[in-house]
Amino acid sequence: MERITKEMTVEEVLDRYPKTTRVFMEFKIPSLVCGEPLWGTVEEVAQRYKVNLAELLNRLNQNLDEKIG
Repeated sequence: MERITKEMTVEEVLDRYPKTTRVFMEFKIPSLVCGEPLWGTVEEVAQRYKVNLAELLNRLNQNLDEKIG
């Protein structure tokens, strides 16, 4: 099973798994800004918004496991 990793870009995650948008929103990370994807890797965005990277990745991958992403 494919997993979301810290090296993946936010754009890549959203392209592959559009419903992960809600996970980014839960962490107060805007995943779309002015209609354009937020640039950077998952790790960079977590650092920028002072979010625990392990928690974010865990939640994103839980979203995949729930078969809704």
